[in-house]
Amino acid sequence: MKLKGIILLFFISFIGYSQDSFVIQNVRLFDGEKVMNKASVLIENGKISKVTNGTIKHATIVDGKGKTLLPAFTNSHVHVWSPASLQEAANAGVLNVLDMHAMENFMPMMKQYRKSSSHADYYAAGSAATAPKGHGTQYGFPAPTLTKPEEAASFVEARIKAGADYIKIIREPWKATLDFPTIAALVKEAHVKNKKAVVHISKVKDAYQVLIDKADGLVHIWEDNLLTKAQLERLKKENFFVIPTLLTMQKIQKIFYKKTDKEVQKKIQMLQQEVKRLYDIGVPILTGTDPPNGNINYGSDLYKEMILLHKAGIPTVDVLKSATSLPAMHFKLNEKGFIKKGYRADLILVDGNPIENMNDIANNKRVFKQGKEVKK
Repeated sequence: MKLKGIILLFFISFIGYSQDSFVIQNVRLFDGEKVMNKASVLIENGKISKVTNGTIKHATIVDGKGKTLLPAFTNSHVHVWSPASLQEAANAGVLNVLDMHAMENFMPMMKQYRKSSSHADYYAAGSAATAPKGHGTQYGFPAPTLTKPEEAASFVEARIKAGADYIKIIREPWKATLDFPTIAALVKEAHVKNKKAVVHISKVKDAYQVLIDKADGLVHIWEDNLLTKAQLERLKKENFFVIPTLLTMQKIQKIFYKKTDKEVQKKIQMLQQEVKRLYDIGVPILTGTDPPNGNINYGSDLYKEMILLHKAGIPTVDVLKSATSLPAMHFKLNEKGFIKKGYRADLILVDGNPIENMNDIANNKRVFKQGKEVKK
């Protein structure tokens, strides 16, 4: 009887959670696309039921006066090794993380935390495609490699079998690296399997070539030079996004390259200039920070990346899109990234107005995952 009672209590608790319902009222709303003032949002059963400029009568009201409601954030470039990192992300309102080179035997366990109300949802590329002894093989865990285009199909198939949500490819010439025909074959095979193909690059000529070869996105900005006007004009014909990881670039300049503060500032300004040039021709810019590289955390450091993008000249609304609706669309994160009827109630309620002042994104906040508040 005691066991039955415990089971019944658990069942009742679960039903109570699934039927949670409340309204966030009189709030400034960024819905993933546009801003509404004095909005009201009804949350029922973990989803958005109604969004209106009017009021909604309800027994449970959360007062949004002086606050801004946003879709939960996505960090589009991470490397996660433990559930604690997913918890750190969730506490900061980062409810989706995209792992760009993972231990495949850990992936099923990490994806189980999607059911948790206190952890970020985990997505992964599985093992990144790299050459023998290439970048990605130095971290002490198994990293399958390939050397020629004929191996691309079996490589992509193995990643999908392991549970990969997209395919990551590495072109990094400071070590042994894949040639362009092999990269092009990997991109083609990923597309055959209806998977996005993203590429790690560090050189402008490599970035240009893989984009011409139809890569869907780049997971870093190149750091050696600027695109020529002719290259930039040619890239207008391609459909791709870029995750610049400016904060990572800033950190590694000092940690690994031993640059002075003045040299770091000059480098970051150059990279920001290039990001702005891409933005100006319509390239979607997504936020990612590449933790734990540079001792970057999985949560609040994403705000620093957003501020760096804003300082590059990207308007606040488009910076907010870079962490909400854009990754949801490009990585096919269903029912996420927007505050719309039928979407998941993955929300951030922040003090202040980040649309006018980007720094407000770091203010006190409440985070909700499927309508349930994330307890810090």
